[in-house]
Amino acid sequence: MRQLTPALHADFVARARRVSRALSLAIANIGPIAYPRRSTRDLPLHLARIVVGQQLSTKAAQSIWTRVAEAAAGEPRPLDFFTPDNTARLRACGLSGAKVEALLSLRLAADEGRVNARTLGRQSHDERAAALTRLRGIGPWTADMVSMFFFRDPDIWPLGDLAVRKTFERYVGDHKRLDLHSGAALFAPYRSFLALYMWRIANNGPVD
Repeated sequence: MRQLTPALHADFVARARRVSRALSLAIANIGPIAYPRRSTRDLPLHLARIVVGQQLSTKAAQSIWTRVAEAAAGEPRPLDFFTPDNTARLRACGLSGAKVEALLSLRLAADEGRVNARTLGRQSHDERAAALTRLRGIGPWTADMVSMFFFRDPDIWPLGDLAVRKTFERYVGDHKRLDLHSGAALFAPYRSFLALYMWRIANNGPVD
């Protein structure tokens, strides 16, 4: 499911009232939320873009990825550029040594068939995360992002994301019976959409 239906959005607004009036109002004002359009159906390429963007602003990540794509323009696919011989050129794009090593490892894993969208798509999020986090430079946050934005899993709650955690914490902070986990559980099995609302609210500022 790519977008909340009007009926599910109304249900979200009602569930949010159990957390706080402010959260309910914010979700009501935003309306039915949707995933952004997926930029690629190539899972290794999708992972590479996430690795490049780790711990960076969206603008900075896009800028660095543009330089990487330009540097790899002569290759049949961007991943073919991720070789030890191109380490210096990748670093010149603005990538840290750790991210370059992660990209080289990702290319090797893809070539060996260890990053297979069909196989991973049949797995639960926990199974998928366990497989992905065995790759160099791929941690729980990245696994959450892959499940959400590539596989469109509707029920991921990425508390490893600072914006999601801090924004939701604002709404549950004064609640006597709810915390970051139990508050989000009110929105299962659609917690990925709750995370999308948290990012939207964080970008737009608090709604009181």
